Amino acid sequence: MASANILVVEDEQAIADMIITSLEMAGYQAKRAANGELAHQMVLDERPDLILADWMMPMMSGIELTKRLKRDASTAEIPIILLTAKSDEDDKINGFNAGVDDYVVKPFSPRELIARIKAVLRRGNPDTEADGLTAGKLVLDRSAKKVSIAQEAINLGPIEFRLLEFFMLHPDRVYSREQLLDRVWGGNVHVEDRTVDVHIRRLRKNISILDHDALIQTVRGAGYLFSSKDFKSDVVQSNVNHSDAVK
Repeated sequence: MASANILVVEDEQAIADMIITSLEMAGYQAKRAANGELAHQMVLDERPDLILADWMMPMMSGIELTKRLKRDASTAEIPIILLTAKSDEDDKINGFNAGVDDYVVKPFSPRELIARIKAVLRRGNPDTEADGLTAGKLVLDRSAKKVSIAQEAINLGPIEFRLLEFFMLHPDRVYSREQLLDRVWGGNVHVEDRTVDVHIRRLRKNISILDHDALIQTVRGAGYLFSSKDFKSDVVQSNVNHSDAVK
């Protein structure tokens, strides 16, 4: 079952309702933004896995929204599919030059749209559609919002769950506090950088069974890294830095 969060940016209610119904029937979670300005705010706050944007909209077109998001490092990786009645080759080239990941010409069938979405999600992140994420004996169920280690349920708060989900979807890459605040808390949430350290400490404590806290590593002066390479759940990982704050 697909579980990606998709933002539908469409000013016409009837079309938006049709698209959202099709997405929900396919197992996706979907929300609507009625214009580009609202969409930009929602993207910063909620970090959808994919954006479906109509080309022609009041206040901000789909092309303008795409350019703004692709210029921002914190949102540049979010895939965007442009929905439009424009079918000329020049229009398509303009869309791709703006940074869109795919281009669906109206009218389109729900089957075609879902197929395009699946292809873009697979291309951008093979794990985006995966319900079950694993590392060692740690299992995160994205649909059920549950975490377990060696089949023992782990209780996480909402922030800790989102942190762990983000880490497991983006392993072996260092993220600074600022990047984690943008990706997990949202661009319009104003909290101290050290708040990240507090939640990392809580998360490590909650997943410390069989030393799974060693999965979250501190990279001094840079940020945090989630990695299961060479991890053994029954052996203490003495070579991992467990400090609670980035030095």
